[in-house]
Amino acid sequence: MAKRAVLRSFGRHWLKPLTFWLLALPGLWLGWQWAMLLNGQPHALGFNPIETTHRFLGDTALRVLLISLAVTPFRDITRWLPVMKVRRRIGLAAFWYALLHVAAYLGLDLLIAANMSVAGMFAGLWEDVAKRIYITLGMAAFVGLIPLAVTSFNAMVRWLGARRWQQLHWAIYPVAILAVLHHGFMEKGNQPMPWIHGGILALLLGYRLVRSARNRSRPSPAAS
Repeated sequence: MAKRAVLRSFGRHWLKPLTFWLLALPGLWLGWQWAMLLNGQPHALGFNPIETTHRFLGDTALRVLLISLAVTPFRDITRWLPVMKVRRRIGLAAFWYALLHVAAYLGLDLLIAANMSVAGMFAGLWEDVAKRIYITLGMAAFVGLIPLAVTSFNAMVRWLGARRWQQLHWAIYPVAILAVLHHGFMEKGNQPMPWIHGGILALLLGYRLVRSARNRSRPSPAAS
């Protein structure tokens, strides 16, 4: 009983702020590294800080997205219901890191590194989307995240209704697939991380398929 009371207290008072700071840590670390770089101090951004920043933000967005998909299986396995309070918060963090990833691509890669004008930046974006499959997949995943982020607030849930809101947020599954493919096509050679991310996503989606099949096979209360 004491253990349950501690878990309830943690879920009520500490889970949301702790989740916020854990999700913010990658961004805070990156900002600190850039502060040290600009001040001429040793940093961890390597010889190409722009590419490191771009990749770090993309990797973080993908991993946070996978964590958001892991919340429901974690709830089912542990029976700890308070974790569902932070699922949308984690999903929103994935969107913000994806937005920063796109902003770094546009602002650092195209606008600054390639010395393009604003018009040239968007022209370069369109050209990359048309010619590079990994950018096509990545932009498709980002565009798919936008309506999910916009509707991740309680007011939008009430406005849409629970059923339509849930149907809309099923789009997170193809978005996650696109994001994993984006990472896989972006890497050169046979790198391990795209396979690891793909394996994690396959497990998370497979879990949901098995759970859905089991729920359909159960007799309804009316039938029993």
